[in-house]
Amino acid sequence: MRFSLRQMEVFRAVMLTGSIKGASRLLFTSQPALSRIVAHTELTLGLTLFNRVKGKLVPTPEAEALYNEIDQCYQQLLRVDDFARGLASGPSGVLNLACSPALSRGLVAAAVTRFVQRYPNIQVNYSLTLLNSMAQDVLSNKVDLAISVLPIDHPNLRVTTFAKGRMVCVVPRGHELAQRDSVSIADLARFPLIAHHPGIPFGQLVSAAFQKANVELQASIYIHQTDIACSLVRMHAGIAMIDQFTAQSMAWPDIQVIPLVERIELNPSIVRSAFDTGKSHAGKFIELLLKMQKEAGLAV
Repeated sequence: MRFSLRQMEVFRAVMLTGSIKGASRLLFTSQPALSRIVAHTELTLGLTLFNRVKGKLVPTPEAEALYNEIDQCYQQLLRVDDFARGLASGPSGVLNLACSPALSRGLVAAAVTRFVQRYPNIQVNYSLTLLNSMAQDVLSNKVDLAISVLPIDHPNLRVTTFAKGRMVCVVPRGHELAQRDSVSIADLARFPLIAHHPGIPFGQLVSAAFQKANVELQASIYIHQTDIACSLVRMHAGIAMIDQFTAQSMAWPDIQVIPLVERIELNPSIVRSAFDTGKSHAGKFIELLLKMQKEAGLAV
């Protein structure tokens, strides 16, 4: 191997810190030793990685390109290290879980909390993932399972609906619509509207609802994250149609949540790969999630 893992580690440290001195502090290695490794790396690769300018190391374009590749490799090594630590501390050690932002603050957060209390030796890597990238994250084994606010249609995924929800309207407190028991899509069209971008699943859901109601959708602001819509509503930038889960979890006193006349349903789902071998702790988490869902009286 012309470029050893040790050389990669040293090169990355120099790139991160900008100097041999900084790299030596990061790696707890003497400066002369690191200087020799950098010089040997340039020699074996046949590349000039750094220009020496007034005592400083300035990365060359080749070094910048090489760093991008090495950093990706390093992140994968960190995941391997996490997995190895997990093996040493528990039955299998790691649960990689992704969740739609809309569901991340309520039941799923409570389930993660109870999971780590019940299985203290299992490390949970918990991340938020948008619907557009969720299938790829599951199928590439980046995560063991995902909790999606909407079902995902893919032949290589096992998708199980476990809850029901719906879209609601949010307005600033004191708004003209705030005294209504419910509002229609036609009512929404009378005011500046903050809507999910039509290029994402939530946006397509909203667009379809407007079309079904024979109302033209004219948004003054398009957003990709629902909590941003709520922030804009608070600033009186407009009103918005959002999912009930985000509305319930934010609990902002200056926002009024109003049911919609039209029932636009949401079907939170558990997403797993059809090729899942069952070796991860995903099954334990799902069992706990469904039990908590039943206890809360929200089971399908």
